Amino acid sequence: MQKSDFLYDLPERRIATHPLSQRDESKLLVFDGNIGDHNFSQLPTLLPSGSQLIFNNTKVIKARLRFTKTEGAKPIEVFCLNPYDQSVEEAMEAVESIRFECMVGNLKRWKDHPLHLELAKDLTLTAVKGERSGQGFIIDFSWTGAYTFSEVLNIAGQIPLPPYMNRDAEEDDVERYQTVYAANNGSVAAPTAGLHFTPKVLEQLDRQGHRRLELTLHVGAGTFKPLGDGDISAHEMHAEEIILSRDWLKNYLDHDGAKFAVGTTSLRTLESCHWIGVKLMASGILENLGQFDAYELDQEVSTKEAYNALLSHLEEHGIESMALQTQLMIRPGYTMKSVQGIITNFHQPGSTLLLLVSAGIGERWKEVYDHALANDYRFLSYGDSSLLYFNR
Repeated sequence: MQKSDFLYDLPERRIATHPLSQRDESKLLVFDGNIGDHNFSQLPTLLPSGSQLIFNNTKVIKARLRFTKTEGAKPIEVFCLNPYDQSVEEAMEAVESIRFECMVGNLKRWKDHPLHLELAKDLTLTAVKGERSGQGFIIDFSWTGAYTFSEVLNIAGQIPLPPYMNRDAEEDDVERYQTVYAANNGSVAAPTAGLHFTPKVLEQLDRQGHRRLELTLHVGAGTFKPLGDGDISAHEMHAEEIILSRDWLKNYLDHDGAKFAVGTTSLRTLESCHWIGVKLMASGILENLGQFDAYELDQEVSTKEAYNALLSHLEEHGIESMALQTQLMIRPGYTMKSVQGIITNFHQPGSTLLLLVSAGIGERWKEVYDHALANDYRFLSYGDSSLLYFNR
């Protein structure tokens, strides 16, 4: 399979660079073998009776920091990507200092001098550039005052909008590029399928007898990394942190009805934990998931069996929750294990997210996207939504 198999013409005018005034007034395309056009506020009535929806409750951090050496000078931008040798959860609660892998804009302006931001009487943030790492540099941050790093970012940083929006974050983005149920700090990109939900829609889901489950995957900037030209297998998937916990495993296992992932990140969490459970059953070791591990493991193990193995392991070792890394690449030929479908936005051409959609609904993704383009759907992060039933 080549990148060219997953390209389509996306006019710039179809990219939603700002949100609608009302979250749940977006369009909702439903694909269940046929294609139907609806409004997102109708979702609770469109789902099968007694469905379970799985949400990613990660919270976008203000990961973009701008240091200006002198007034009027072009700022040096430091974009926090991943904590260095720590889990995201630990890094957000760090006090006094932290090491982060960061991308740096206007790098030529940053020699060997420390950068400083005076943010309050008792809060000054300092950044010291270290060695190269991955996409950027290791940056040593330190700060004064009794603040956690999460609090420092909230005071000093800006919301990191996707690069294709081609604009700076505005005041409205602080609220709108965040789900209404966001809880756990750590993402540098929003789980955008969740941006359509409002308290009213969530209440309607409850009244209709649907169930809600929350889990956490901290979304990394690598989610925007396009496929390289040529064979898609040559693409190196970014690693993301998932939180495995007894609570959500039990919640998932206690529900026997239809299940739908809200967004690609929720789906990646569910599917990754399936394969982490299969690996545990085979080796007795609970470990991170590599890019192609899923394709080499026992395909006959059910998600119920895999999740029960994970739950038993956590209980036996007295673990309530723990952080793991996944690089799972979901591509055509992959069979979804954990859910019957997904609620998701319309994704970039030549992206790993479009690979995931193709894995779920097959070649008919082209028909779905052609319909969306022909019927004025808005695309990408602030765009419209779809409910896609997977091939089984």
